[in-house]
Amino acid sequence: MLWLPIDRTSNIPLIRQIYLELRNKILNAELKAEQRLPATRSLAASLGVSRNVILEAYDQLIAEGYLEGRSGSGTYVARGACWEFLPTQRHTEEKMTSLLTDSPMSLSDKETGGIDIIDFRSGLPALDSFPRKLWGQLAKQVFTEIPNALLGYGQPEGCVELRSVLSKYLWKTRGVICNPEQIVITSGATQAFSLVGELLLKPGSRVILEDPVTRELQKIFIALQAELFPVPVDEQGLQTHLLPPDKKPSFIFVTPSHQFPLGSVLTIQRRISLLEYAKSTDCFIVEDDYDSEFRYEGTPVSSLQGLDPERVIYIGTFSKILSPALRIGYIVLPVSLVERCRYFKRLKDQHTAYFEQLILAQFIQDGYLERHIARMKKLYQKRRQILKQNLIDRFADRVKIFGDSTGLHFVASFPKINFCKKTLQKLESQGVRIYPVTAHTVFQERHQHQVILGYGNLTISQIEAGIQRLQKSLSDI
Repeated sequence: MLWLPIDRTSNIPLIRQIYLELRNKILNAELKAEQRLPATRSLAASLGVSRNVILEAYDQLIAEGYLEGRSGSGTYVARGACWEFLPTQRHTEEKMTSLLTDSPMSLSDKETGGIDIIDFRSGLPALDSFPRKLWGQLAKQVFTEIPNALLGYGQPEGCVELRSVLSKYLWKTRGVICNPEQIVITSGATQAFSLVGELLLKPGSRVILEDPVTRELQKIFIALQAELFPVPVDEQGLQTHLLPPDKKPSFIFVTPSHQFPLGSVLTIQRRISLLEYAKSTDCFIVEDDYDSEFRYEGTPVSSLQGLDPERVIYIGTFSKILSPALRIGYIVLPVSLVERCRYFKRLKDQHTAYFEQLILAQFIQDGYLERHIARMKKLYQKRRQILKQNLIDRFADRVKIFGDSTGLHFVASFPKINFCKKTLQKLESQGVRIYPVTAHTVFQERHQHQVILGYGNLTISQIEAGIQRLQKSLSDI
């Protein structure tokens, strides 16, 4: 029988403990490819846990490509999931897990021409659900208790209170391995991308990135005179077999937990292939983890950074979780890059506003962030389902939906419709604004029939009215 150590006194949920144990045994080849795992019922009995705990852990590993279920036969370890360079030994995980039990922290419209536009913009959370009252209470506490020293100029990397709670939070929820010293707080993810570009690029440097990928990112790297090398994505993420063998990039940019905009999850086999490519070309990988907290099928997918912390630069933001107005993002850096990044951050703006950092630190420390995510996940899941059902009801087999397991948007494909500028203008004249995938492609001839539909900041009535307008506008196209 398979033995897995579990700690019932830990803050790490049992599901994630079992998931991590199995994941590491697969990565370390303790569990071999094609090896059959114990039945969920018998493993649950031997560990003294609910069978549902084992089922959810297995389902998550299947979703990430570590395991595969075979009807009538059982659950088996998938081929290609062993990573011989795995740096996350048990002592490292124990060190990260122990951080969670530390003592509590103490403080040391676009123009619309008058038309009522229903805007399916992606990346916006439900702004009316921002926890205003609670945030105000924490703000009052922070302003009352803040030491005089913190009213002056701060450190470019951000306040230690936020970096400390963030390192624990990221380990617990995303499997990110880092110390607070490896985190640099930024004014949103956009500044984080700029800092990474300044750290790693010089004129003529090559950047490998997904295609499609957010247009804003392309603009940032082009402004730094980088040469972009796009690699197509499919339902399993970046197609790693298409990585150029003859090019030495400065870094590779990916969104492995929820590809933007297509929504696919990079499988473990491709993650390993990507890491091996980065190792062979001696380059970094930049991981943008922009909204993976909101996963509706299973638990959030673990970070790529957790597989190789010294090669992967991890970028996150609170814009999608709480509000873009906060302008708080962060970079988790390999130790070798920390000092230079702090230097560039100081040149940009000295430091990100400390008041907001301290309020956010308390918000996370007191458990409010996780509760807010759980509450918003239910809200977004309902809006997602309403949007999907309305599309199916009104377009039937004329629409295909994909990339809907995570985040605040999904992609809808209308095979017979080309979303050119003329079509988009017609839609807007009818009061609905949608966004073509081609706005984010490097090769414009791809994805012409696909649109991005965001639902985070739309009410159910707006969603229903918006799809009705969409159907009416597209009926004669």
